[in-house]
Amino acid sequence: MSKKIIILGAGESGVGAALLAQAKGHTVFVSDQSPIQPKYQDKLRNANIRFEEGGHTLEEILTADEVVKSPGIPEKAAVIQALRKKGTPIISEIELAGRYTRAKCIAITGTNGKTTTTLLTYHLLKESGLSVGLAGNVGFSLAEQVIEDQHDYYVLELSSFQLDDTYDFQPWVSVLLNITPDHLDRYEYSLEKYAKAKLRITRRQDSSNFFIYNADDETIQRYYPGALRPVRQLPFSLHHRPDFHLAGYYTEEDEVCVDLLPGFYSQAEEISTAASPLIGQHNRQNTLAAILCARTAGLEAPQIEAALATFRNADHRLQLVGELNGVRFINDSKATNVEAAWYALDGIKAPIIWIVGGTDKGNDYRSLLPLAESRVKALICLGLDNEKLKASFGAVVPQLEETRSMATAVQRAAALAAPGDVVLLSPACASFDLFQNYEDRGRQFAAAVAGLAPGA
Repeated sequence: MSKKIIILGAGESGVGAALLAQAKGHTVFVSDQSPIQPKYQDKLRNANIRFEEGGHTLEEILTADEVVKSPGIPEKAAVIQALRKKGTPIISEIELAGRYTRAKCIAITGTNGKTTTTLLTYHLLKESGLSVGLAGNVGFSLAEQVIEDQHDYYVLELSSFQLDDTYDFQPWVSVLLNITPDHLDRYEYSLEKYAKAKLRITRRQDSSNFFIYNADDETIQRYYPGALRPVRQLPFSLHHRPDFHLAGYYTEEDEVCVDLLPGFYSQAEEISTAASPLIGQHNRQNTLAAILCARTAGLEAPQIEAALATFRNADHRLQLVGELNGVRFINDSKATNVEAAWYALDGIKAPIIWIVGGTDKGNDYRSLLPLAESRVKALICLGLDNEKLKASFGAVVPQLEETRSMATAVQRAAALAAPGDVVLLSPACASFDLFQNYEDRGRQFAAAVAGLAPGA
C-alpha cells in the first residue's frame, strides 16, 4: 500500500531512503534542517523527489504516514517531539531497507571496533568470491543498494543511533563487539539504556539467525538476556574460558580455534591470524569476530588466512603513516574516547611519544594511567584546553608538553623519539576544538609526518 513517507535528513542514508521509498511506489518528501550537499540535491532532482533545506516545514511533515529519520537527529529535537505527540511512526533507513532485501545481512555494532570489523568481514567475503555489499556507517546507503538488490550478502556497520529506530529489521548474523560508556548524552546518561540500544540488533532474530558477541565484555553479560533468546549464540573470547561454550577463542597469540556448534559434537578448526596487519588486543577481538562471520558464511580456513594477509584497514585507525630514523608514526585519530586510546596504548609494545587531546567528552583518564606510566616517554597535549590532561598525566610521564599546532606536535614528537620508538596520535577526545573532524585531524598528522626532513 502506498504511503506518504517523509525523510528527515538528506545525507547518504536519507537520500538513499528517499530513492528506495519512491522506487517502491510511495510518495516522498525530504526535509533537512541544514543545507543539502549539491551531489544529494542532484540525486533528488533527477528522481523528481521534492525536498526542502535550511529548516523543516512542520505542517507538511505532520502529514506523513511514516517518517524515516537520520541517525544524527536527537530524540529531543522539536520536529521529533511533534511527530511523537501525533503518534507518527518513525523508523531508520536500515529498517526501511530491511523490508525490501532478500540478501543475508551481517550487522555489526559495538562502541569500538565497528568499522574495522565491518571492513574486514566485507573483505573476507569479497575475496572469497561472494556477492557482497558494504553499507551502514561505511560504504554506501543500504537503502539505495536495495533498489537493485543485486547482492547475496550485505555487511553493515550500525551505530546505536541507527538501531534506535529499528523494529522488524532481522539480521542473518548480528555482531556485538563491546559496550563501553559513549554517547550517553543521547541515553539520559544511562549505560543500561545505551546497552539496550545496542542489543536491539538481536530484537527480531530467531533460531535461523546467529548472534556473535564478546564473552569478555561484562556489560554485554549484564544486559543480554541470553537464556530467553532463540537465536544461535556464538560467543568469542581472547581466552579459552570454561564458563562459556565458545565459538571462537585464541589458542596462541596468532592462532584461533573456531567452532560454529559450541557445546555440541562438531569439528573445531584452527585458523592462523599471523598474516594480519592489524595490531593490538582490540584488533584481535575484531579479527576473531570477522572470522566467525566468514565461517558462518561458509568460508574455509585457507580462504580466510589468505584474505587476512591482503586486508588494509580504513584510514585513521592505528594506521602506519610513516617511518623515519627508525621511528614509526601511527595515526589513530579515530580514537575519540578513552577506551579506544587504551586499546592503542595497550597494543603498542615499543616506547611511545603520545599526542593526545581535543574536546573532552567528560573523560575519566584513570584507566590509562598504568599504560602511560609504563610505556609513554613523552606526552604532547594538542588542544585548546589541556588542564585536565596535565593534571591526570603530569605525575606519571617523564615529559609533558602542549601545543595548538599539529605540525609543532609532530616536530616535537620526532625530536623526542629515539630509533625503535613510536609516535602515536591517539587523542582520546573529539576533534572539534582545532579540527573539522577526526579525519581532518588524521590527515593533518599524516601531512606533518610527510613534511619531516630525514634526520629531523
